[in-house]
Amino acid sequence: MASGVQVDDQVKDIINDMKVVKSDADASERIRLVVLEIKDGYIKVEHIYKEKDLTGEDVFKFFINLMDKEKCRYLLYDCHFETKESSKKEELVFVMWAPETSPIKSKMQYASSKDSIKKVLTGIKHELQMNDLSDYGTRDQFAEKICKNVIKVEGHPVGH
Repeated sequence: MASGVQVDDQVKDIINDMKVVKSDADASERIRLVVLEIKDGYIKVEHIYKEKDLTGEDVFKFFINLMDKEKCRYLLYDCHFETKESSKKEELVFVMWAPETSPIKSKMQYASSKDSIKKVLTGIKHELQMNDLSDYGTRDQFAEKICKNVIKVEGHPVGH
């Protein structure tokens, strides 16, 4: 079911920037988290967090804390993790956050508009739908969902 909601051009540009990280780019300017909202018939950027904004933060905990219990949102998370088999990985995770406590109309709008945003999310490996922090709200649960044999998420150990 399509909602008629369109993806704002700024969102498309940001997604492309996040997918193609240039080796000569300033690491502190790298986009790590983007919060998207539906407003005026468009999926728009509500907030962008760059690496420099998150200095000293546990990025995973910061990401989890962005999930407001009253508001549906889409989140795009540049997740850094390590597996037993390889060194560090950096992969984009798309999350549809639709908490049980948000208004039913909002939940329906985000669910029916997900296809619009998915069309511009080509090449993103991980997609999660979360309705409650008990879904994947711990580092262990999240790690298990995104990849097998994850040993660290954002530099912090995962305790399977």
